[in-house]
Amino acid sequence: MSVTPTAMRPPVAADAPRTVAKRSSRSDWRRLWQAAPFVLPNLLGFLVFTAGPVLFSFAIAFTNWDLQRSVPFRWSGWENFSVLMADKDFWLYFANTVYFLLGMPVAIAGSLALALLLSQKLKGVVIYRTLFYLPSFTSGVALMILWKALYNPDFGPVNAVINSVSDFLHLGVKAPQWLLSTANLVGLDVEKVAFTGKQFGLGARDAIIIMGVWTAIGGSNMLLYLAALTNVPQELTEAAELDGATNWQVFRNVTWPQLAPTTFFIVVMSFIGGLQGGFEQARVMTNGGPAGTTTTLSYYIYNKAFEEFQIGYASAVSWVLFSIIFAVTVLNWKFGNKETTY
Repeated sequence: MSVTPTAMRPPVAADAPRTVAKRSSRSDWRRLWQAAPFVLPNLLGFLVFTAGPVLFSFAIAFTNWDLQRSVPFRWSGWENFSVLMADKDFWLYFANTVYFLLGMPVAIAGSLALALLLSQKLKGVVIYRTLFYLPSFTSGVALMILWKALYNPDFGPVNAVINSVSDFLHLGVKAPQWLLSTANLVGLDVEKVAFTGKQFGLGARDAIIIMGVWTAIGGSNMLLYLAALTNVPQELTEAAELDGATNWQVFRNVTWPQLAPTTFFIVVMSFIGGLQGGFEQARVMTNGGPAGTTTTLSYYIYNKAFEEFQIGYASAVSWVLFSIIFAVTVLNWKFGNKETTY
């Protein structure tokens, strides 16, 4: 076996790596230009209909732009934000938005309980899953109109059942006025962010929460939990049962930790959806009333922009709402993700 002496080997060009890198760079640019025609329509749509309006609204938030043209257009700096901080309506509608989040834990717990029930090997369980998810296919506006009729204090089925049960059991309970009432479960005052016993009861806010919980329990959260339950290792459950663990102990120590990533995702998305939600319910069912008790920040932005035509102020409110959502999401990610394993 002969070995070629080092001196006899052909010389290697010193700029070989540079040549290879240049060829690779040219190949990457060629692939980029080939893919550009396919990516460009989506990219242009994003820039024109998403990124563009977002940046435009940020700029407009620092102006006094009014579509009524009652005042000349000018850059107002932080004026909109300082006015917003002193606006009692903003704080009342922010309190309304937070109040609607009270139904979130109930909806998440209900979705989990329903998913646990529907994950059992029951006869016809597929039909039950379809029936529970069916409201999610229905138009939101149609559901809201239906619930508005159900809540009618004069001839609505909800009050008819309450009055019938009250009369039968001689309870003397008076049915709530629901969408016509400013009462609420925490006694939040109508005109300011304060609590008073006079406002304690069931009213428009609670009616919307009940409707939202009913809609959410059998919705996408249930499907997410069902999918997560199928990924729980069966050997862990069987081992716990062999060790004599009860059903609650199996759920608490085996099933629930395995559902932590799904629960974390659902909580984060529920907070985001809750803080930016409430527009459809207020628009269709109550017009923000009675006395602004169902007006959320999203509906407030709509009213300021398209009812009062104060585009600059509405943009400022929208960016404050974005800041709140971003802060809540960061806090959820920082503190809610500690016990989550992937």
